[in-house]
Amino acid sequence: MPVLAVDTVPAALTSDRLRAFLAVAEQGGFSAGARSLGHTQGAVSQAVLALERDLGEQLFLREGRRVSLTQAGKVLRVHAERAFAELRAAHDELSARSALTRGTLTIGTTDTLAAHLLPKALASFRALHPGLDLRLVLKPSPAIALGVAMRKLDVGVVSLPLPTRLGRSRRVSLELLEAQSLCSQRDVAIVPKGHALARRSSVSFAELASHPLLLLDRTTATRAAFEAHFNALPLAPRVLMEMSSVEVLKKLVSLGFGVSIVPQVATREARREGFVALELSDAPTRTVGCVTARSGTVSRAARAWLAVLAKNLT
Repeated sequence: MPVLAVDTVPAALTSDRLRAFLAVAEQGGFSAGARSLGHTQGAVSQAVLALERDLGEQLFLREGRRVSLTQAGKVLRVHAERAFAELRAAHDELSARSALTRGTLTIGTTDTLAAHLLPKALASFRALHPGLDLRLVLKPSPAIALGVAMRKLDVGVVSLPLPTRLGRSRRVSLELLEAQSLCSQRDVAIVPKGHALARRSSVSFAELASHPLLLLDRTTATRAAFEAHFNALPLAPRVLMEMSSVEVLKKLVSLGFGVSIVPQVATREARREGFVALELSDAPTRTVGCVTARSGTVSRAARAWLAVLAKNLT
């Protein structure tokens, strides 16, 4: 569909001329129309005469002090009123967005963070801005960061650090993002109740490697953070299963399929869920952070969300 460029709008149809024309049409005379605009009668008359001249159409029938619209004037009035109504609607909608009473904010995060860390922040944001349509996209942290970099998501709440490459394209990298740490994130080992390690208070990567491992897959920031530790082990760990869901990992561990490593925030109900959480003595330092696109501007809604996050998580 062709796009109408601004410079294709007829020069005769300036907003000042159209306002003068509508004022005369609505008030039924030049004097009354001028008073409604706070202009002089001469200025309004000149604006209407210039509009008629440039359009090549008579818009009003002058009958003493009273005027009435010609057929051409009636046509123009319909379109002029429609145009100003659209402009007022655009102004009202943009004002509502600026005031955060209307619009959409799309937040990307992981299912673990959404379920265990963000509920309070989400509830607080909804209470502050009930008119905003809040949408959550749940994916692993690298995929969320990629979505933010490509401006498919407004903001992301992710596990840091992220892999240096996001997605398959070499052109999509961390350089396209602004990242800010919000709070620390500890990772813990989890084992079934009654497991040989269950009475321990802590365990290392090397000790876990001698047991069947259930791990988050390579699409996740968690797995990327652990790879260096596993690669440095003298014996290759036996990875029994890989998946992208922490909740499924917890369930399988509780059923005795093996041991795993998950964010500590997801283990608050460990005993009730049938597993034991142990400190991971050599776990890498990680944080929960927010990411926004480096290019362009961050929307007012996104900035409001970041402020809520800072208050609830830092």
